[in-house]
Amino acid sequence: MKREELMGTYDAIFSLGDLCLTSIQLKKHQLRPYSGVMDWVATPELSKLNMLLRNRFDNLMKFEHLRIVGPAGPDMICVSDDYYHFVSNHDFGTDKNSLTHIGSYPEVMEKYNRRINRFLGKMRTAKRILFVRTEGSLEDVTELQQVLRDLVKNDFSILVINHENVNGIVEKNWPLSNVYSVAFPNVDKWEGNHHLWSEILRGIKLEQ
Repeated sequence: MKREELMGTYDAIFSLGDLCLTSIQLKKHQLRPYSGVMDWVATPELSKLNMLLRNRFDNLMKFEHLRIVGPAGPDMICVSDDYYHFVSNHDFGTDKNSLTHIGSYPEVMEKYNRRINRFLGKMRTAKRILFVRTEGSLEDVTELQQVLRDLVKNDFSILVINHENVNGIVEKNWPLSNVYSVAFPNVDKWEGNHHLWSEILRGIKLEQ
C-alpha cells in the first residue's frame, strides 16, 4: 500500500511488538490510550506471534509453559512463555517473585485476560484498525495479513518497520494490499529514530 493510504483516522491502534519500542512510540504520539497484549513484552519471532493470534491467545502464558529467565533490572524477573516465545520483563516484580518462584501469576493473568478481551472485542467492533510491528520478513508479514483477515471484522492496515543498515526512512514497496513497510536505521534504534517515528506517524490519528 502507499503512504497516503495508511494515513487517516483509526478507532483502534495496537502494537504487535517486537519490543516495547513500538508501544513507547505510540504513547509518545498520543496513539495508545490503553495497554495492549503485546505492549510490554518481547515477541521476537513473528511466526510465533502469528500462531498466537491465530489461536486467539488460547493458552497464552499457561503455567507449564513458563520459564524463569533471570533478573530484568533491579526489581523485575524476566519470565518466558516458551510455547509462544512471549517474553515478559515488566510483569513479575521481585516483591512476589524470585528466580525460583512465580508468586504473582494469578494477578498477572487477570491483567492479560483483561487486555486479551479488550483486543478481541476491538477486532469485532472497530471500523478501522492500525497494527504496528517492528521486525518481520515479507513471508511472515504475508502470513500475519492472512491471520488478521480471519480475525478482524472490518478494515485494517499494518505498518511494518524493520531496522536495517539504511539512512532515514526507506520504503520497501512490498506487494501487500494493506501493508506499508519501511526500514529505519538500526543504529541506536531506541533513542536515535524519534524524528523518524514522528514522520512516519504524521497524519495518523486516533478517534477519541
